[in-house]
Amino acid sequence: MSALIVYCTVPAADVAGRLATALVDEGLAACVNRLPGVESTYRWEGRTQVDTEYLLLIKTSRARFEALRRRIVELHPYELPEVIAVDVALGHAPYLAWIAESTADAH
Repeated sequence: MSALIVYCTVPAADVAGRLATALVDEGLAACVNRLPGVESTYRWEGRTQVDTEYLLLIKTSRARFEALRRRIVELHPYELPEVIAVDVALGHAPYLAWIAESTADAH
């Protein structure tokens, strides 16, 4: 099983909650952590922007990434949402197995 952690920022708590619930309910994520108070500095449309956001840490399997990415883009309020996946190199084997089970296509 190849586990991923997907990073995604959102503008507000209600968006974070809706997105997290949808991804878990649909079997696209095993778990979504919501971290408030992330301050993001970035370039957008030629200007430097600073916003306070929530950071979602989404645990999923490599096999479900593409479906997860599509669903985030569909539900996300941003024109260009952050969807960045990082491979999990090592982890507690039972936890990794739980991610695989929770994101199996049977949902």
